[in-house]
Amino acid sequence: MNRIKKILEVKGMSQTDLAHRLGKSFNTVNLYAANKVQPPLPVLYQIADILKVDVRDLLIPNKM
Repeated sequence: MNRIKKILEVKGMSQTDLAHRLGKSFNTVNLYAANKVQPPLPVLYQIADILKVDVRDLLIPNKM
């Protein structure tokens, strides 16, 4: 999930912003962004929707 961190940078959004919009703690989002925890599939789709990217953009390292 290290793609989350990169896409957040590109979109100009912080992990705190994403956490708030997901209704998750900053620590949880930080674990996703650091690739220490994989978000459940429904959360992955929520993240893609919030970031306005295809869910595959979160999974394929060199697409962006």
